[in-house]
Amino acid sequence: MSVRKISVVLIVDDNESDHVISRVAIEQYDPGIEILQAYDGEEALKILASADTQPDIIFLDINMPGMDGHEFLQEYAREGNPSSVVAMLTTSDQEADKEKCLTYPFVKEYIVKPLDSDELLSIAQKL
Repeated sequence: MSVRKISVVLIVDDNESDHVISRVAIEQYDPGIEILQAYDGEEALKILASADTQPDIIFLDINMPGMDGHEFLQEYAREGNPSSVVAMLTTSDQEADKEKCLTYPFVKEYIVKPLDSDELLSIAQKL
């Protein structure tokens, strides 16, 4: 199976430690990947609206203050033609959360934290 090169990712998570862990995994996978960061869904939507290049992957937490992951998915879907693959990256192993997220066709993975480079390879194969 061919693997598409990942150029840009967006990490959406309110926890700084989780940003660091994800950054390390992404940099181990490919140090050339540009990493954008947002701390809630609203900030992520603003980054997406102003970005010259849309991220290949959005790593999205569910539980965040302000606009949470579920609300982000609703807004992102409403915008018309989501071009990025979304991978849920969350501490929630609740089946209801997983089912709700996977109803969106652009959500390709549901990963229970932490992110590792093997999961990045799996996602890259689905791009």
